[in-house]
Amino acid sequence: MNSKDEVNVRVWERGSGETLACGSGASAVCVAGVITQKTSNNLKVNLKGGALSIKWKKDEELFLTGPCEEVFNGEIELTT
Repeated sequence: MNSKDEVNVRVWERGSGETLACGSGASAVCVAGVITQKTSNNLKVNLKGGALSIKWKKDEELFLTGPCEEVFNGEIELTT
Protein backbone atom coordinates (compact mmCIF):
# COMPACT_ATOMS: atom_id res chain seq x y z
CA MET A 1 0.00 0.00 0.00
CA ASN A 2 1.22 3.49 -0.80
CA SER A 3 -0.58 6.47 0.68
CA LYS A 4 0.17 9.61 2.68
CA ASP A 5 0.31 7.46 5.84
CA GLU A 6 1.93 4.22 4.59
CA VAL A 7 4.61 3.34 2.03
CA ASN A 8 6.45 0.21 0.87
CA VAL A 9 10.24 0.46 0.72
CA ARG A 10 12.94 -1.89 -0.53
CA VAL A 11 16.53 -1.37 0.60
CA TRP A 12 19.66 -1.91 -1.49
CA GLU A 13 22.97 -1.47 0.28
CA ARG A 14 26.11 -1.06 -1.78
CA GLY A 15 28.36 -4.07 -1.31
CA SER A 16 25.62 -6.17 0.32
CA GLY A 17 22.70 -6.10 -2.09
CA GLU A 18 19.10 -6.13 -0.93
CA THR A 19 18.65 -6.11 2.86
CA LEU A 20 15.64 -6.65 5.09
CA ALA A 21 15.52 -3.17 6.61
CA CYS A 22 17.34 0.10 7.17
CA GLY A 23 16.24 2.49 9.91
CA SER A 24 18.17 5.46 8.57
CA GLY A 25 16.82 4.82 5.07
CA ALA A 26 13.24 4.53 6.35
CA SER A 27 13.73 7.77 8.28
CA ALA A 28 15.03 9.49 5.15
CA VAL A 29 11.95 8.32 3.23
CA CYS A 30 9.73 9.98 5.85
CA VAL A 31 11.68 13.25 5.87
CA ALA A 32 11.79 13.42 2.06
CA GLY A 33 8.08 12.58 1.88
CA VAL A 34 7.12 15.33 4.32
CA ILE A 35 9.34 17.92 2.63
CA THR A 36 7.85 17.11 -0.79
CA GLN A 37 4.33 16.84 0.70
CA LYS A 38 3.92 13.26 -0.52
CA THR A 39 3.57 11.68 2.95
CA SER A 40 2.36 12.64 6.38
CA ASN A 41 4.80 13.19 9.24
CA ASN A 42 3.40 10.08 10.97
CA LEU A 43 4.36 7.34 8.52
CA LYS A 44 4.26 3.54 8.48
CA VAL A 45 7.17 2.23 6.41
CA ASN A 46 6.80 -1.40 5.27
CA LEU A 47 10.13 -3.15 4.65
CA LYS A 48 10.89 -6.81 3.88
CA GLY A 49 11.98 -7.26 7.50
CA GLY A 50 8.85 -5.71 8.99
CA ALA A 51 7.10 -2.40 9.48
CA LEU A 52 8.56 0.69 11.14
CA SER A 53 6.64 3.67 12.47
CA ILE A 54 8.28 7.05 11.91
CA LYS A 55 7.11 10.34 13.45
CA TRP A 56 8.77 13.63 12.51
CA LYS A 57 7.95 17.25 13.10
CA LYS A 58 9.85 19.49 10.74
CA ASP A 59 13.04 20.83 12.36
CA GLU A 60 12.54 18.62 15.45
CA GLU A 61 13.42 15.11 16.57
CA LEU A 62 12.50 12.08 14.52
CA PHE A 63 11.15 9.00 16.32
CA LEU A 64 11.48 5.52 14.83
CA THR A 65 9.80 2.51 16.43
CA GLY A 66 9.55 -1.08 15.33
CA PRO A 67 10.56 -4.66 16.08
CA CYS A 68 14.12 -5.69 16.80
CA GLU A 69 15.55 -9.18 16.64
CA GLU A 70 18.94 -10.81 16.29
CA VAL A 71 19.53 -12.11 12.77
CA PHE A 72 23.19 -13.04 13.06
CA ASN A 73 25.62 -14.16 15.73
CA GLY A 74 29.32 -14.68 15.14
CA GLU A 75 32.85 -14.38 16.46
CA ILE A 76 35.86 -12.64 15.03
CA GLU A 77 39.49 -13.30 15.84
CA LEU A 78 41.57 -10.17 15.94
CA THR A 79 45.22 -10.43 14.93
CA THR A 80 47.89 -7.79 15.15
